[in-house]
Amino acid sequence: MLRKSDPRSKSRSLSDWFKGKPSEIRNNFDHFVKEYKAIADITVRGAKNMIVISTERKGIAYAVPRKSFIDIIFPFEQAYMDTLCFHKVVQSPAGKKEFNHYFRLMAKEDVNKEVKGYMAEAYRRGL
Repeated sequence: MLRKSDPRSKSRSLSDWFKGKPSEIRNNFDHFVKEYKAIADITVRGAKNMIVISTERKGIAYAVPRKSFIDIIFPFEQAYMDTLCFHKVVQSPAGKKEFNHYFRLMAKEDVNKEVKGYMAEAYRRGL
């Protein structure tokens, strides 16, 4: 367990997550959040290991900005394998009955009708 004074134990601000990354990465993320807010009432906060997108009750999607894209993970109770938007689907660790669906956001156009459907599904699951 880390001490409270250890910088690794603290959450990170959104600006920290995008520090040193190309501006289009942040612009793509802001677009994703804007589109999500058009679908549902969500909040966004930086955490130690990822950016959490949540309802009032629980996290519904998790984002990890990389050098040239953002991985956005949607946890669902079933695996959606026949889709074009997820590049990876894996069962959550520790035997949870949950599957993490990885969506790679590389451009604003990636937030299409199919992705918005899964965004809405994740929101409904989080209520």
